[in-house]
Amino acid sequence: MTAKKQDFPVDQVRHWLEPGPVVLVSSRSGDQTDIMAMGWHTVMEFSPSLVGCVIARANHSFGLIRRSGECVINLPTAALVDSVARIGNSSGAAIDKFAAFGLTPEPAQRVGAPLIRECHASFECRLFDDALVERYGFFVFEVVQAHVARTPRRPQTLHYSGDGAFMLSGKTIRRKALFTKVS
Repeated sequence: MTAKKQDFPVDQVRHWLEPGPVVLVSSRSGDQTDIMAMGWHTVMEFSPSLVGCVIARANHSFGLIRRSGECVINLPTAALVDSVARIGNSSGAAIDKFAAFGLTPEPAQRVGAPLIRECHASFECRLFDDALVERYGFFVFEVVQAHVARTPRRPQTLHYSGDGAFMLSGKTIRRKALFTKVS
């Protein structure tokens, strides 16, 4: 039996469409660094590894990333939920988010933006396509270097659903046999 659907406010569809893991995007331009929380991003291509995301022009990170053409997409775990919420509700123009939230910047190998040591994974990115940045704030990045902790293999990640609510990743259901292409 299918549940009966009801009308829903279109300005709140993000509660259903943004279940991907929250990431912390670190950036640097000159001597300025920032960290922003991001709840929506999309894998666009596997090789080269392309990730698309929207960064609002009003966000302090927008200018840093626009000038440098680089960032690091860091994957926090549930242990960092309070820091993630506070980072997302503060401005890097006003505070040093690394110091304010007790996070450790580490040098990246291929970009100038710092990695966040406390995150489970860090993906060094360079701007690949900026055709939609001015109009929509849509950046397409190429992941040029990836760093992932060996354990845990499947960390508990955060998924923002709006109104200050996070879901946690849960049980893994495997269906690998169903992913065989049939000609």
